[in-house]
This record gives sequence, C-alpha cells and structure tokens, in this order.
Amino acid sequence: MSASLRERARRGDRLLGVLLRMPAEELVEMAAVAGFDFILIDTEHGPADVVALRQHIALASIHGVPVIVRVAQHDTAQVLRILDQGAQGIVAPHLDSAADAAAVVDAAMYPPVGSRGFATYSRAGRFGLNTPEEHSRWFLEHTLLIGMVESPAGVAAVGEIVATPRLDGILVGPADLAASTGPEDPPVGASITAVHAELARSGALRMDIVGTRTAAAESFSAGAGLVVVNLAHALMAELRGFVTGQR
Repeated sequence: MSASLRERARRGDRLLGVLLRMPAEELVEMAAVAGFDFILIDTEHGPADVVALRQHIALASIHGVPVIVRVAQHDTAQVLRILDQGAQGIVAPHLDSAADAAAVVDAAMYPPVGSRGFATYSRAGRFGLNTPEEHSRWFLEHTLLIGMVESPAGVAAVGEIVATPRLDGILVGPADLAASTGPEDPPVGASITAVHAELARSGALRMDIVGTRTAAAESFSAGAGLVVVNLAHALMAELRGFVTGQR
C-alpha cells in the first residue's frame, strides 16, 4: 500500500495540492491526472454536500490521489462524516486557541486519542471488510490534521496551538487574517512571519496557499512542506488573460 499523505508530509516530502471549491468531478480528475499530490476540497466556502463530496473522494481514489477537506468553522459533526467517506485528513479553520485545536483533534481521532464515533461499515472501512483493529490503527496513525490560524488571536496563541498533541501543522489564512487585523495589531506580514517561525521552531508542518507557480516555488524554498494552489485564483487569472489578450 502506498504511503499516506501524513506519512509523506512527516518524512519531509514536498507535496503540491490543489484547492477546489467548485463541485466539479472533472476538475478533481484533471488535478489527479495532472499529477498533484493531493486535493483539498473546501466545504467552508464551497458546497458542503456530503454526497457530492463522497463522489469527489471516490473519483480521486481511483487515481491514487488522497483528499483532505476544509470543514466549516467548528463543525465537529461534519468531521466524522467526511472521514467516514475516506478523506485522509482535515483542515480546520479559525483556530484561535489551544482549546479550539484540541476540539478538532477530539472530533477527528478515534479513542483513546479522541472521541470520533467508530464504524467500519463506511467507505473508509471498506464497508466492513477492515477489522476494527486495523481500521482504528490506520486512522489513528494516518489522519492528517491541519489547523488554520486566521486572526491576531490565533497568531498570539500559535505556540500553544501547535503544541496540541496530534495536531500536525498550520495553514495561515491570509485573507481572514488581513480582514481581522486592526490598527492596534501587528501588520499581517509580521504575523505570518511569526507563525512560520514558530512552525520551524516546533517542527510542525507548514502548509501554504498560493495562486501562482512562482509563489509555490517560493513557499517550498521558505520551508513549507505542503503547498496548495487556489484553483479559482489560478483558473480565473488564466481565463482573464485570454480575454484581455484579445482586446
């Protein structure tokens, strides 16, 4: 069996993913065929239809590409349903404290680490063919958990957040961080630098979101282990370029 996304990230592989908000199976398949290492499906700012999500995950798995899912803010019930459909991990937005991070871990992990409801008859358990022992062991070891820091409060608490047992790493949400930063707060650039410095110090995984190939290369060079391309940004830039190029 091939290495899980968490295994590859923790051993230091540079992993390039694509962020997909639109419910389009063709885009999932195109990303897989293009050779991306993983697909991040966004149900926070995109449709959260579990049936459509299951179809996306199943299609990606045919090509051997793991899917992780950005859930809605503090929606712990959604975490269970997503993992039961075979997602290999969760990206949890708006972590402002260690308590927020601990709640994500609790929702995503089976006992004794967390309190995720246990079932082997879901797609993730091969519809009951996996034994309870191997099913529990695989998800305890391989579920990738990434938290998002998106506010000055999250930046201030990032040391405590990344110290949360079993949380693997952090993705800074630059848009929300900029929106929530006031005149009394450190500048957004300084906040992002502080978060990345803490990740480097602690050895936690760093995920970056980018819109261009140049930005992706720069993120990898700066220490990111996982980089995700914002497909809407990249696709609209490409489409707009065609239009403006003809006028």
